[in-house]
Amino acid sequence: MSDEKNFEEKDEKEMMKHDEKVEENDKLSSITWAFILMWAGTVFLANNMGWFSLVGIDVDPNWSFQSFGDWRSSFGVWNLIALGAGAILVLETIARLLIPQFRRNVGGSLIVAAVFIGVGLGGWFNWQYLWPVILIAVGVNILIKGLFSKRKDREE
Repeated sequence: MSDEKNFEEKDEKEMMKHDEKVEENDKLSSITWAFILMWAGTVFLANNMGWFSLVGIDVDPNWSFQSFGDWRSSFGVWNLIALGAGAILVLETIARLLIPQFRRNVGGSLIVAAVFIGVGLGGWFNWQYLWPVILIAVGVNILIKGLFSKRKDREE
């Protein structure tokens, strides 16, 4: 029994060291935020240069944020930036799930991505449905974490 306990403690210590290394050298997070900033810069540049109208995309050129009350048939620049940031965060989450050295809890990232995408879609996505879905997602995340976490008090 003591060999099994020593093995579990050693395994837990190795996991903690791995988690600390990942947090210190989390290049994926840096890459994600770099892509979000580059996306924002690209959207602002495309708006200023009139590139959206050249390709037939109707984007409000006033850099305004389109909320539910003033939603028109066009996206605002900030809506487009939020939509892209949400998509980039979803891609980061997928990469974290697929690449073992970058694995960590992704529940928070998914919730932030859902909010960004909801903001980006503005009037097309109704907040009265988004907030309950976010609360359900948080609850499911807490439930899964609670059920599958390794806790010392369970083992004793």
